[in-house]
Amino acid sequence: MVVGDISTGTDVLVIGGGPGGYVAAIRAAQRGLDTTLVEKDDYGGVCLNRGCVPSKALITGADLAHEASHAEEMGIHADPAVDMAQMVDWKDGIVDRLTGGVEKLCKANGVNLVKGTATFKDENSVRVAHGGEGQGSESIEFDSCVVATGSRTIQIPNFDYADDPVIGSKEALDMDSIPERLVVVGAGYIGMELSTVFAKLGTDVTVVEMLDDVLPTYEDDISTVVKRRAKDLGVDFQFGEGASEWRESSDGGITVVTETEDGEESTYPADKVLVAVGRSPVTDTLGLDAIGLEPNERGFLETDDYARTEIDHIFAVGDVAGEPMLAHKAFKEGIVAAEVIAGEPAALDYQAVPAAVFTDPEIATVGMTEAEAEEAGFTPVVGQMPFNASGRAMTTGHTEGFCRLVADEDSGFILGGQIVGPEASELIAEVALAVEMGATLEDVAATIHTHPTLAEVVQEAAENAEGQAIHTLNR
Repeated sequence: MVVGDISTGTDVLVIGGGPGGYVAAIRAAQRGLDTTLVEKDDYGGVCLNRGCVPSKALITGADLAHEASHAEEMGIHADPAVDMAQMVDWKDGIVDRLTGGVEKLCKANGVNLVKGTATFKDENSVRVAHGGEGQGSESIEFDSCVVATGSRTIQIPNFDYADDPVIGSKEALDMDSIPERLVVVGAGYIGMELSTVFAKLGTDVTVVEMLDDVLPTYEDDISTVVKRRAKDLGVDFQFGEGASEWRESSDGGITVVTETEDGEESTYPADKVLVAVGRSPVTDTLGLDAIGLEPNERGFLETDDYARTEIDHIFAVGDVAGEPMLAHKAFKEGIVAAEVIAGEPAALDYQAVPAAVFTDPEIATVGMTEAEAEEAGFTPVVGQMPFNASGRAMTTGHTEGFCRLVADEDSGFILGGQIVGPEASELIAEVALAVEMGATLEDVAATIHTHPTLAEVVQEAAENAEGQAIHTLNR
């Protein structure tokens, strides 16, 4: 359909249909505001289409295949064959259902959906260029705007995603066959999740990292557990090396060349090289010059406690508004932005934002670490429960890791928690609730937890911090 250059108006314009954007649009519409959502690609953003959901689907598939072939101790003997193309089709089916659901939810809530790329004309209007030849453009005037344009994969020199053997996380999730050899550049959360997936599927994985350890944003005793497990799965780590180039090799594969800070070169054979060095916010498509809004030195749009930029009626949420780049943080920011626009007393509070890494074992954290608590002026008390003392963990065959709670010694208020172990991403919800509601160690310790469950580790960690643990030695 040729739209032409028409002009329309809306109360709230949302740019970007990812977790921050579609949630903001739905909540704004629920508050009775005429709301328009502009999305240039697929609804659901990176999270649903190329990130959280598809990666967890493949992690589940890889876990199942690996566990089935490594369950002799339980009396199970199997040699599963993995059809990667079918697994990707299954993953795509999940993505399609979720993204289609987002579109239906937006429409059901009365959100006007517009396909195209929005560029600011001035502080109260955008030009939306519709994709494809002859699709034209339109101008949309707005009273308030929510920028939710997300982030994109960072590219490094000499590793162009247009070159077939070079892949990012998106391409890694769409491969219809399992590579025999894979070099992963970067040992952050994306690199560690995907290196684990492919190691479990039988790929010979080498991780190249310029730093001296994996997952640098996590405490050493947490990252050590994950690194040890990855090594057990066969992942080879090369620290202190940065990828400098790749070359075609005579065996039909490639050679990835790395360099140390001293210029020492090493080479690693591969069939694919996965670049996973992080993500950068997308602001270059917005035409910010037209409204005098500049990203900070890290590329993010700075916002206040109400998700407002320095222009009062223009908000920013999700990855474009700063770290951490988490879908659930974007959800909350989208809701707050919409409610503030609607005149409600909403505000952001980041004291209890959980984070999870779906490695093997999983990592999940919320609130403060012990060091952060000390830095904030608290006298922290710490309680810890290892999974190898959990009856339920033993019955799952996954006993690596621990649950740790950090609390204020004087008041007993729980300030944070760190879990590395089975189902950490689920278990952290209890700790997040405790931090959010100002629960004490006594509150958690006195809560009767179902036995036998993994959740008992949270209760035991609270009891351990109080010197009252029954199933572990008190600290």
